[in-house]
Amino acid sequence: MIASRAVLVALRARLAQVALLAALAALAAAAGCGGSQAGVATGGASAPDFALRDLDGQTVHLSDYLGKKVVLLNFWATWCTPCQGEIPHLEALHRKFGADGFVVLGIAMDGPETIATVLPTARRLGVSYPVLLDEETRVVGLYNPKLDAPFNVFIGRDGNIASTRQGYTAGDESQIEAEVVRLLGAAAKAAAAKAAAPRASE
Repeated sequence: MIASRAVLVALRARLAQVALLAALAALAAAAGCGGSQAGVATGGASAPDFALRDLDGQTVHLSDYLGKKVVLLNFWATWCTPCQGEIPHLEALHRKFGADGFVVLGIAMDGPETIATVLPTARRLGVSYPVLLDEETRVVGLYNPKLDAPFNVFIGRDGNIASTRQGYTAGDESQIEAEVVRLLGAAAKAAAAKAAAPRASE
C-alpha cells in the first residue's frame, strides 16, 4: 500500500513537471518564437558573467570572451522553428567575422524533456560555434526572463550589453549582420565590403 502511494505521488509529480514544461514552451512560443523585434537599447549595462557546459561537457565562461571579442548570445531551443531558421545565418556570421573578433555563443533553453535533442540538432544545422546547455535556466533568468525564442543579446568589446533582438523572420539576418559590423568597427566593415565586391561585379 505504501509502495503504491509512493508510485502515485511520483506519477503526479511527473505529470506536473510535464505540464509546466509545456506551459513554458507555449509561453515562449507566444512571446518570441515568431515575428521579430529589434534594436532594444539597454543603456550599456555590464554583461553578467556565467559558466555553462558545452556539448563536449567542457565549462565555458562568458568572461573568457568579455573585453576581447564582440559576443552574440543566441537563446534558442530545439522546439522553436524560427530558431532553426536563424541559426544557419548566425553560423555564417561566425565564420565570416570570427577572425575580426566576433563569436556566437548558442544557449540552448531545452529542459529535461528535450535536452537530448540539442546535440543532433546542432550537428544537423552545421553549428561550429559553442553551444551551451542551460537546463536549469540560470542564464536565461539573467538575460532572457521572458523566455523569448530566439532571443539575441549583443555584447560589445567593452563587456557591456549593446542591444537585444527578439524573434526571427526571414530577412532579419541583414539587420543582425549590420549590428555585428557596427560593434566590430572598421575591420568588419572592410571584410563586409570585400565580401560584397564579387557580387557587385557580376
